[in-house]
Order: sequence, then C-alpha cells, then structure tokens
Amino acid sequence: MSFKFFENKKCEYFPCHKELREVNCLFCFCPLYGIKECGGQYIILNNGIKDCTNCTWPHKRSSYDIILKRVVESKENG
Repeated sequence: MSFKFFENKKCEYFPCHKELREVNCLFCFCPLYGIKECGGQYIILNNGIKDCTNCTWPHKRSSYDIILKRVVESKENG
C-alpha cells in the first residue's frame, strides 16, 4: 500500500464519486476545504457554505503532491 493512495472499500459511502475508476480515500475530507482558492470545483451555497460535492480532484491518485504543496503554501502565507 502506498502512503499516497488507498481505497477504503468498507466505507459505507464508497465509492463517493461513482464516475471515478479508483477513489483515493486519503483526502476524504479535503485539507484544502478552508482555503478559498483551493483549486477544486466547488460552489458556494446560498447559506454561504462551500459545497465540494462535485469535486473529484482530491480523490485522484495524481493529486497527492499538489494538495500537500498547497497545504504547505497556505500555512506559510498564513
């Protein structure tokens, strides 16, 4: 198993994004949620909540390094 990718096929919500062939569950809750310009596909609901339901970016195998880089940058920029 890679530290950059795993699928939790026993999760009651798996697969959360049925359109993906494989789902990286590592970022089930995206660490970029609190960043306004996270790079993902989100909408802001009428009540002001960020809705990431249709964003599959954190669940792709290739996103791990990019997400970690953005987390570090957000901490540095504070």
